[in-house]
Amino acid sequence: MSNAPLTVTLNDERPHDLSVAPSFATNGPFSVELANQGQAVHVHLHVDDELSRAASLSEGNHFVDGGQTKTVEVFVTPPPEPVSGKLKIVSGHGSETRYVDVTVEPGEGGKPPVDVDETLSKPKQPDPEPSVTESIADVFPSVDPRAAPLFGLALVALVLAVALASVFESFAITLGAGVVVGGVLAALVLTMR
Repeated sequence: MSNAPLTVTLNDERPHDLSVAPSFATNGPFSVELANQGQAVHVHLHVDDELSRAASLSEGNHFVDGGQTKTVEVFVTPPPEPVSGKLKIVSGHGSETRYVDVTVEPGEGGKPPVDVDETLSKPKQPDPEPSVTESIADVFPSVDPRAAPLFGLALVALVLAVALASVFESFAITLGAGVVVGGVLAALVLTMR
């Protein structure tokens, strides 16, 4: 079985005349050669439902000038088992009609097979929950994630200093709380990237 073209002779004996082999077999893409022996003619090609499972045309309507041979590509998707159907050829807006029995055998085909990676059949594992350090790094993206424990300690010191200053209302404790707040702010500035 070859992928030789299917030749259709047009206008050989009379206007709109069609001459073509009654059957054709292929295992890959092929072409239909419309060889016009006479005056210009319109030709329509159509694949039936059965054949369309394995073959398709880029375009169905063609104008073929007198003395011209026009090539029409037929795209084939290799089937797992043979597919048979009919290619309908019409000339002169319905003046003449011929049907070719086309069989597409499994084989090379017009498209390369698609390799499927086995990992696609396995569900993706969910990402682990972020740690506290990563969560803080997400909130403060410009802060080094290794500084997260420092932030935690600074926050505890800040809360403790403010609480003590509020409870005792002493100038020395308020001053100490101010020093703690200043130290926390300085530490935060130093940890910025």
